[in-house]
Amino acid sequence: MSKKMRLLALTAALVLLLPACVTGERTPDAQPDSGALTWSAWSGYENFLELAASVYPDIELELTPYAGANRTGYSWVQMQRDDIPDIFITSQILDGELASERLADLSCYDFVNNFSTAILDQVAIDGGVYLLPVNNTMYGIYYNKTLMEEHGWQVPSSFAGLEALCAEIREAGLIPGVIGTQLTGNTFSALFNLAKTSWLTTPDGVTWERDFLAGSTTAAGRWETTMDYFQRYIDIGMFTPDPEDRNNKELIQDYLGGRKAVFFTAALAVNYARFSDTGDQLGMMPYISENGGKNIYMYSPSSYIGISKRLTEPGNEKKLEEALSLLSLLYSSEGQAAFLTDEAPCVLSVLDSAAIPEDALIYDAQQALREGRAFQMTYAGWEGVLADIGQGVKEWVRGENGMDGPRCAARMDELQRGYLSDHENVYFCESTADFTVEETACLVGKALGSAAGADAAIIPYTTVRKEGFDLKAGVTARLYQGRINTEVANTIAPGVSGEYAIMTMTGTQAKELAEAGFDAAGDGQPFPYVLVVRGDGQLEDGKTYQVAFLQDSCTAAAAQAFQARVEKGSISAFLRDWLEKQKTVSPGGNPWE
Repeated sequence: MSKKMRLLALTAALVLLLPACVTGERTPDAQPDSGALTWSAWSGYENFLELAASVYPDIELELTPYAGANRTGYSWVQMQRDDIPDIFITSQILDGELASERLADLSCYDFVNNFSTAILDQVAIDGGVYLLPVNNTMYGIYYNKTLMEEHGWQVPSSFAGLEALCAEIREAGLIPGVIGTQLTGNTFSALFNLAKTSWLTTPDGVTWERDFLAGSTTAAGRWETTMDYFQRYIDIGMFTPDPEDRNNKELIQDYLGGRKAVFFTAALAVNYARFSDTGDQLGMMPYISENGGKNIYMYSPSSYIGISKRLTEPGNEKKLEEALSLLSLLYSSEGQAAFLTDEAPCVLSVLDSAAIPEDALIYDAQQALREGRAFQMTYAGWEGVLADIGQGVKEWVRGENGMDGPRCAARMDELQRGYLSDHENVYFCESTADFTVEETACLVGKALGSAAGADAAIIPYTTVRKEGFDLKAGVTARLYQGRINTEVANTIAPGVSGEYAIMTMTGTQAKELAEAGFDAAGDGQPFPYVLVVRGDGQLEDGKTYQVAFLQDSCTAAAAQAFQARVEKGSISAFLRDWLEKQKTVSPGGNPWE
């Protein structure tokens, strides 16, 4: 009988008998090699995996779960620890040198020929190709195309044209443009995207960025022209902030969908090309350069994919052949089509031969990408200061705290200096050994129970992925040996945060609930729980206790039966504070007092 590709469900071997978090013999997460090809579970691949199952029914896939708070960070922590799945997926290339050590070089395989030279040049590392983009999301400035056509307005090709159009828009009683400011990544990107219409994408700009991130140059003395240009966008009404500071989706529906404004700027990928209530069509235009000679779009790969280098070692020939078959399918027209749906009008195939209709939302953006007029969103290398720089730009467009262009450039310098000088000081704890996922769940339980003032905590976890369901309200990652900063702590934090629950129950009831597990999907296949007790003690059967649960980590029936009291509080913050107090943590150690 041929094997069926599947998303592995929880099995009886995983299920229950895990009533307490205790010291003793450790059970590793890794199971004996079943021969299945392991694959990073990553959202957006569902249609492709169905296609792969029909084309290659004999390839058995085991999806490794992750539903925590920092998916990209965890993928690179796994890379550092040489603990990646056979098929590795991530959203950013954060460390090219490390990727070349852990991943197979794909440059010699036929499917690479489906890429343009420009894309391959962007991902090449010392002549090798280790991570390939799966598809690209295109970004520009959205506008209400129907409204523009009704007024006889054309998309401008220079700043002078944009300025004149904005004046006409104001005369018509409309707002020229709105900028999303709730997320500071939007304002950071708006500033940097304008810089890319002039100098930031030139060899001189690339050198400046490298030197700035290394701390050997400054923004002051280099960014003045861009800051002046950004102010001119503000002055003509293109970057009008929303007084209520609402999220991007609300803004585009209200301002563009409600015909209050013509343009909208934010790093947003919409899931429609028309407003459903009015039928108005959306358009996307580039960031306009001053003289019109470098009007640009931005793009960002939705994810990158690679193959573990261990598959190239003797004994893994079958797995390597299967992995290459899947990547060959992925980079075929049929494979790319699995990602291109009506709900993803901003997504573009990475194939050099891909074609889209001329009336598509991103048609012009695709032409720009092929002609070298589209550039990748700035992110890698800026993680430590991106949000704070964006906050400065947000204050600027909102007219707050006296922020302007010169002060914003000075803030960039201050933030980068501070980041580089404090980089070693951001580590507040250290793990003395690798934890299993179950032991990591115990750690999270101690942090929650301690912060909540509870007697015990019950935490769900999993080491396998249930088909169609991610355990966001539990622990799906392991803490590895090494120093811990906020980013590392966030890799093990659950994917939901902001609330927790306290329930009153007897020791017997707590132990029975822990043994039963968390039937999150209601399918009779529960995720296992760990029960963590203050001081690593034992619960007395007839005694009543206060037991803490993560947000949404128990069934509605359990919450009702034990009179759940919902409290406000971030498990990510609880975890960071608790780890900082511990200084060092180890599996089975650090009893919660």
